[in-house]
Amino acid sequence: MRVSAVDAAAVRDVRHRDPAWRGRVAWTAVFALALWPMFVVSEFTPAILFDRQSLAATGQFLAGFFPPAHDRAFLLMLVRETWLTIAIATAGLALALLGAIPATLLVTEQLSISRLGTRRMAPLPAAMRQLVRWLLVLLRSVPELVWALLFVRIVGLGPTAGVLAIALTYCGMLAKVYAEILESSASHTSDALLANGSGRLAALLYGALPEAASELVSYTVYRWECAIRGSVVMGFVGAGGLGQRMDESMKMLAGGEVAAMLLIFVLLVAGADAVSALLRRRLG
Repeated sequence: MRVSAVDAAAVRDVRHRDPAWRGRVAWTAVFALALWPMFVVSEFTPAILFDRQSLAATGQFLAGFFPPAHDRAFLLMLVRETWLTIAIATAGLALALLGAIPATLLVTEQLSISRLGTRRMAPLPAAMRQLVRWLLVLLRSVPELVWALLFVRIVGLGPTAGVLAIALTYCGMLAKVYAEILESSASHTSDALLANGSGRLAALLYGALPEAASELVSYTVYRWECAIRGSVVMGFVGAGGLGQRMDESMKMLAGGEVAAMLLIFVLLVAGADAVSALLRRRLG
């Protein structure tokens, strides 16, 4: 039995038709209508970037970037400040992990012993979990730049303020996301360990962690990358590192020095991305 060309075209049309296209178009229109007032309130006018005066100013600004500074004294300073920036980010993230890991144990419902059998946490552990969640909200709701400004007033100028600022903000961020990753993974192994008398830490290490190791490592390295960028920004308020040197170079209109530092930023982020990919391959 042969199928006519019209029937074949009808079959192909039905096969390739998206049955949910009306809903997708409707939600896209709703999203656009909701987004439009945001652009109006923020006074976002991209056309100003392309007028003659803005283009001339951009050209003059970028012309000062070439060639990037490369004299020996500057490169030695760049290496020293790059190492300091990495040290600030790494030390801050390490301190954040010291707070985030215990907080993750407390707020992750999957690791709660009291919920076994009833699937609901007892009132006291639930209240403790909510209290820790509120503390994490407080820590991550204050940007690291604001924490850095506060600590510069307390401990003075230098990298200590940057380390403490990253530690507080990233503690709240890491614990929140760690808990969400663990709670979204399969809980059979951790439930079995807890039901047989295992502690929360053992259930985390041998039950929940192997299931979510790749995601946890990927997010941690991403946060380390963010900490590097954050330490650069905090340098503008006196927290040391490349940001402080860039602030000085920009004030002196030394475009070549700024260009060299921007290249270092790109290399740092690319290096963090390569580390993340390597770790994911090893864990995968």
